Amino acid sequence: MSALEVVEYHHYCPEGVQRVLASGSSAFIGEVDDSTILKYPLEPGGDMSRLKHEHKILNLLGQHPRIVAQKGFTNAGLYLERAANETVYKYLAESDHDPPTLQQRVAWCREISEAVEYVHSKGVIHSDIQPTNILVDGNLHLKLADFQGNYVLDTGEIVAGWSGEPCRYFCPREDEFEANAKTDLFALGSTIYFIMTSQEVFPDIIGGEVGWQETIKSRFASGIFPNDPHVCNVITQKCWSLQYTSAGQLLHDIRAVEEELTGGERW
Repeated sequence: MSALEVVEYHHYCPEGVQRVLASGSSAFIGEVDDSTILKYPLEPGGDMSRLKHEHKILNLLGQHPRIVAQKGFTNAGLYLERAANETVYKYLAESDHDPPTLQQRVAWCREISEAVEYVHSKGVIHSDIQPTNILVDGNLHLKLADFQGNYVLDTGEIVAGWSGEPCRYFCPREDEFEANAKTDLFALGSTIYFIMTSQEVFPDIIGGEVGWQETIKSRFASGIFPNDPHVCNVITQKCWSLQYTSAGQLLHDIRAVEEELTGGERW
């Protein structure tokens, strides 16, 4: 049964939830009102460990304009701010919006890079950077969401989370569950590619075909990267070839592209 079918046939809604908006591998997203959603387990009384983990990370991150805001945690689940324009994936690939301008696309690349730089500065590794985890608010600004990765306590202890990048965003590595700043930046490269082109990497490989995931992984592992002529192409190439050692370096390059396009004016 597909995720869409699960949403259609699912009738479990905690008190206060008007309807189910979406579902993932471990939680439903329910509409509370125009500004709030509730993320809750797939079954009544179900596993809350991932929601508790995400809540702890969001508390660690605090308020930031590029990070989804949490509105509290209860026995029902995790309350979060609602984005008026849903995800950047839906905005670019599935909706009937007019295509964003080049300047808007580059501004979005800068905004999500700002989010990653901030997250890393707080000792958090996101582990699942991709367009479906990036929200577009009512003012067309981006916010990073769905925090399931690792974070560091004040004591220096690392609290392990989950690594879940889809294959088009997955950095080749021996331990597929290992996550660090470079694996996040690799995924950010594929995300920037999507924002700039409105398509995911290797569009010639059709999802669901026999061996499609292995083909994508093989190309990345062999150093075969998309080379489309967009203004952030050098940046995405550096992400995939692991040339960046920090999100700050990537953000510096994004800002340089943006300044060249806008004459120093920030969107």
